[in-house]
Amino acid sequence: MSRIAPFLALAVCLGLASCATAGPSDSGARLRACPGSPNCVNSEEGSAPPLPVIGKDGWARLREVVVSLGGSVEREEDGYLHATFRSRFFGFVDDLECRRDGDVVQIRSASRTGWWDLGVNRRRVESIRRALGESAGK
Repeated sequence: MSRIAPFLALAVCLGLASCATAGPSDSGARLRACPGSPNCVNSEEGSAPPLPVIGKDGWARLREVVVSLGGSVEREEDGYLHATFRSRFFGFVDDLECRRDGDVVQIRSASRTGWWDLGVNRRRVESIRRALGESAGK
């Protein structure tokens, strides 16, 4: 057994036993706040800028980008989208919420379990931002 295995096992156990977040906001007025752990980004709280949504088909492009990155749309209403992403190895679930706010979209991406996500949610938001920027030029 390698020297790293016990530490990896401990990290996974601590991650599973620590804070778990609830499901998405039901109010639609604001996205849920991030917990006090570094496994969440929320544009309404300033941890990431909101997404630009350009043109009348911007929301549809956003939905397409989320699905193309592996998201499963769980709920979609007028100006609100909730999708889930599942990690390949452990099957952890992350929630992604988007709320239309004028000419931008407020976005929140957070792990349901664990304390630290190794930057996965921040990279997901930035991947969505890049993909929307690339599709806007088409």
